[in-house]
Amino acid sequence: MAVSWQQAMGSHAAGGSQAPPAAAAGGGETQRTQYPYVTGTSVIALKYKDGVIMACDTGASYGSTLRYKSVERIKAVGKHSLIGASGEFSDFQEILRYLDELTLSDHMWDDGNSLGPKEIHSYLTRVMYNRRNKFDPLWNTLVLGGVKKGPKGDEKYLGMVNMIGTHFEENHVATGFGNHLAIPILRAEWREDMTFEEAVKLVEKCLLVLLYRDRSSINKFQIAKITTEGSTIYPPYSLKTYWGFSHFENPAQGAVGSW
Repeated sequence: MAVSWQQAMGSHAAGGSQAPPAAAAGGGETQRTQYPYVTGTSVIALKYKDGVIMACDTGASYGSTLRYKSVERIKAVGKHSLIGASGEFSDFQEILRYLDELTLSDHMWDDGNSLGPKEIHSYLTRVMYNRRNKFDPLWNTLVLGGVKKGPKGDEKYLGMVNMIGTHFEENHVATGFGNHLAIPILRAEWREDMTFEEAVKLVEKCLLVLLYRDRSSINKFQIAKITTEGSTIYPPYSLKTYWGFSHFENPAQGAVGSW
């Protein structure tokens, strides 16, 4: 028996008033993340002689209010990788759940191999691009770094991916405001043979510049490193600051059109 398209589609196609399932369940149309609520700012990362170092502050802003002061945005992933995130913190928690499932599945194979930073970075690029294509992005910029033994010995890896899936690999990366203020410093002072102590000093210099210039940054920072021996995430600490610069005391002085 032939069935018309109106009968197949039901009352919606025929002009009926029955609500779609999403609207009936939630009382409105299906919503997507249109604006991030609780966000973290810049992440700085670079390769050094023995591995990869990563750093960020522990603040999280609710809109323009610096609401949370002890949020950790750097996590270990498996045996060989570290991940750091800028952007919406709840979306970062969702990404960590994806990575937990990925590393558990990898561990269950029990084949003597484990996912390295390059494979995890590739996975994250697919996740971010997939969600972007659904117009439901995960509102984060992610930094993925790690070290794993390869055919050429210990291979250091550092990559980044943003909320629309744009990704690249580099010797040093910075997200958020750091992409504007820290990258010039890293380009000028980074060396491939830096010791861990030299890398810490360079990272701290970038963090201090961001503290002075980024209103969303706080003076409570966390540094992490990963080498062939594993990952270490150090406790948060503060940097010594100086706010007596003349331009800090009256930043609008001499500015054209200022109040």
